[in-house]
Amino acid sequence: MTTKAAIEGFMSQQVLAVAGVSRAPRKFGNAVYRDLRARGYRVLAINPNAQTIEGDSCYPSLKALPEKVGGLVAVTQPAVTEQLVREATDLGIRHVWLQQGSESDDAVQFCQEHGINVVVGECIMMYQPNPSFVHKAHKFFKELFGGKPE
Repeated sequence: MTTKAAIEGFMSQQVLAVAGVSRAPRKFGNAVYRDLRARGYRVLAINPNAQTIEGDSCYPSLKALPEKVGGLVAVTQPAVTEQLVREATDLGIRHVWLQQGSESDDAVQFCQEHGINVVVGECIMMYQPNPSFVHKAHKFFKELFGGKPE
């Protein structure tokens, strides 16, 4: 279960990698990338099949990033996520957000066993600074019906 402290720890990171961005602008990974960037985070895109995303450089892997990141947002298939969390551990990344649909029991267990602050089962767009009206409403109703991280 994700805790409030896990969310706050992740969101306090200033440099983030988003894995799962796409050349298709309407994909969810791109929305996460754009929103985090618009809210003041330094965000680096990861996609092994693209050189640019949203006009920015894109990198094929975590290891290829030109700078150290504090956190990783995975918007990928679970099998890819499992590889990413192992790579994150090797690079000393201590904060991982597994967006809904990207998580797997193995990835979560790996993070927990390796001391990685993992957020799972939550939408990052509800917890970033100044979320959109839609995401504020989504968070309100989720918490109203018992989904509030403690």
